[in-house]
Amino acid sequence: MRILHVLRSPVGGLFRHVRDLATEQAAQGHGVGIVCDSLTGGDGSRKILSAFQPALRLGVHQFAMRRLPHPSDLSHVRAVRALLEQHQVEIVHGHGAKGGLYARLAGRGHSARSVYTPHGGSLHYSWSSPSGAVFLAMEKALNAAGDGLVFVCDFERRLFGQKIGLGKTRNIVVQNGLTPPDFADVPVAAGASDFIFVGEMRALKGVDLLLSALAGIDGATLTLVGDGPDQATFEAQAKALGLSGRVHFAGRLPMTEALKRGRILVVPSRHESFPYVVLEGLAAGRLVLASQVGGIPEVVPTALMFPADDAVQLKNTLHSALKNPHYFISIAHKARAILEQRNTVAAMTAQITEFYRIL
Repeated sequence: MRILHVLRSPVGGLFRHVRDLATEQAAQGHGVGIVCDSLTGGDGSRKILSAFQPALRLGVHQFAMRRLPHPSDLSHVRAVRALLEQHQVEIVHGHGAKGGLYARLAGRGHSARSVYTPHGGSLHYSWSSPSGAVFLAMEKALNAAGDGLVFVCDFERRLFGQKIGLGKTRNIVVQNGLTPPDFADVPVAAGASDFIFVGEMRALKGVDLLLSALAGIDGATLTLVGDGPDQATFEAQAKALGLSGRVHFAGRLPMTEALKRGRILVVPSRHESFPYVVLEGLAAGRLVLASQVGGIPEVVPTALMFPADDAVQLKNTLHSALKNPHYFISIAHKARAILEQRNTVAAMTAQITEFYRIL
């Protein structure tokens, strides 16, 4: 098949999903191309795109995409439509809200079948807010133009059904997959913190809750890996809580390097879809403690979860894990064994590619 993947920002879990899927499809002999934003990602994304571009017969095409609706979207839709014509594309797969917009509009009236994976995106919004009503109304209108929906977890499909409506559009749930190297043990470095957070420095990710919880555990240490718009706020909070000597802000690091810096990975998010950080942490042999939101309960055992947006319960869970690590680690290792059998890139790609065939 000739497949074109369309997304906006070439960073984070969404980009990882597209990169793994496109690479595996290309290895299977399909003609694959990618359309993405030229404004975000920096040198890191450019290096990644350059490294696997030779395997993509339909090429890598970058436009200056805006996160919010913008007049330039019209010209970008026309550009994607031109790529469908030029390469005789059979499947145009949009990822995230902007990718879904371009893929479904470009595919209207074309022989290419359009597929959409939300990856959270517009589903984080509510009909009760003015901006949310606009985004969700657009999703509802676009859904009638698409041919198929691929969700990364059952939670995402349920949420889409509640907010948008599945209608008669064919759909499937295919969880994110990992590569064999992801299942290699990552050793804990000397001087590692008790806990580690890896992700964007945003209130949505619950970093403030994690700092509050840590303040209630004598002597516990934490390394925070990542950056984002709320980092200065979190740094000020850590100082105000008297945690300056126990909390280290390490900046952005590759996942393997990040995991070396902490014994227990904590994911205290207020909202999530199906985060890669949980999969990667478990696969690397880490004890992962996560909030009970989104698709996380689909892969993390109940004993390793805590209620979202509750610093007291988070503190209690962290404290219990420090007191009885062997019990929690044994549960995490059982979850890892299940992932190794089920959540592979090969399985993910096979299911999605087969879904294309029935559209």
